[in-house]
Amino acid sequence: MSEREHPDGRVELTDTSRIERSPLYNRDLAPVPVARRTWTTYNYAALWISMAHCIPTYMLAAGLLKLGMDWKQALLTILLGNTIVLIPILLNSHPGTKYGIPFPVFARAAYGTIGSNLPALMRALVACGWFGIQAWVGGEALQTLFLSLIPGWRDLLGAGFAGHKGSEWASFLLFWTLNVFIVYRGMNLLRHVENWAAPFVLVMTAVLLVWAVREADGFGPLLNPPERLSDREFWRVFPPALTAMVGFWATLSLNMPDFTRFGRSQREQAVGQAVALPTTMFVFAAMGVLITSATRVIYGEEIWDPVQLTRRFPSPAVVAISMFTAVVATLAVNIAANVVSPANDFANAFPRWIGFKTGGLITGILAILFQPWRLLADASGYIFDWLVGYSGGLGSIAGVLVVDYWLVRRRRLRLEDLYLPDGAYRHSRGWNPVAVVATLAGCALAWGGLVVQPLRPLYDYAWFVGFLAAGLIYWVGSRNAVRILGGS
Repeated sequence: MSEREHPDGRVELTDTSRIERSPLYNRDLAPVPVARRTWTTYNYAALWISMAHCIPTYMLAAGLLKLGMDWKQALLTILLGNTIVLIPILLNSHPGTKYGIPFPVFARAAYGTIGSNLPALMRALVACGWFGIQAWVGGEALQTLFLSLIPGWRDLLGAGFAGHKGSEWASFLLFWTLNVFIVYRGMNLLRHVENWAAPFVLVMTAVLLVWAVREADGFGPLLNPPERLSDREFWRVFPPALTAMVGFWATLSLNMPDFTRFGRSQREQAVGQAVALPTTMFVFAAMGVLITSATRVIYGEEIWDPVQLTRRFPSPAVVAISMFTAVVATLAVNIAANVVSPANDFANAFPRWIGFKTGGLITGILAILFQPWRLLADASGYIFDWLVGYSGGLGSIAGVLVVDYWLVRRRRLRLEDLYLPDGAYRHSRGWNPVAVVATLAGCALAWGGLVVQPLRPLYDYAWFVGFLAAGLIYWVGSRNAVRILGGS
């Protein structure tokens, strides 16, 4: 036997010589030996705290206020959405810790050794878009930092193009380069960045909240806003808003094995995530809601972009400290959430030619092509078009993966066969047609409301529709296609 199962349930290969000769293998996709699975509860909690403490999270909460919700409605929507998405996150985290495998390798069990590229590349493209958004936000933070430190910085590099100064493009490219540098230094550097960034960002955001409350003369004006949405208007906005909250972390609900493959135990990764994700998102969102409410009192308008808010501070020192905090937070979350997964996904598609570092560079290049400055044009587009839009596709993939691992295979995989083109997961010439059909059907139902108006409610619940439809179709199809699915 080339596999060894430890008393704690974790599995590793005792002999990797066979898979090392396989075209489906490279060092970045290889199963992590148990001795190298060292991430603890704190590492996972710090990972989520750091990822949640970012400007897009702040803008998510502030955007709900901008759309007309009051603070209670906004926080309830955020808490509910993050509690829901925690379920597929934990379910798909399990195989990472048990087998030490990344997301694209895990997907081979359900989709086939070649078919796994379908969910992997769908996830990768969304991550590229998010990489671009975070890099643009980080570039804005750097731009504001430089404006506070360097006289005349705004016009120093010319007029620029596309409505942005040359110095803005320089700040964006500098932040982009910082991301790529960390990718080339490896995952251990990421863990150190996360451990340091998590508590630092929390403290600095709390300081900003104290300033906002003081300037607004207490919590009273913040918690008693002017007239908001009527009940009817709220229930019209709530479904897509809830879907957007789930969609915000729908990416990580697929590729958490990229991180849990380094986990020391199932309990530690599960506790770290379950404690940190919903609580951190709620607390940080509450800060964003209160600060945004304060801007209405202080400036007469709700400013949903914290970078734009910071630019109004008269003290260069305050601006510099705030933007340094924003840069650290955005850098940490961008690497963790938007580079690790697509880098592995591109490596899975071409394992002999693309490794993790090259995959990270490809991710960065595609991120620029997404033109993130357009994706962040307004709160409505950011929430309802971007977040809700892609959630339908990722929900469909999540439905297939959860049903395959927990119901069809009952948590048992043949680790070595995941790396062999002629193994148990070859299915039909490398593809599992049941998984492909289920995924495409889930996507069609989730996105149907964009083109067929009577189906619009399905789009408002895009992630839920995709997850349930694809999972059910896969479950029914797999029960009637045991020969296609193969053994596990």
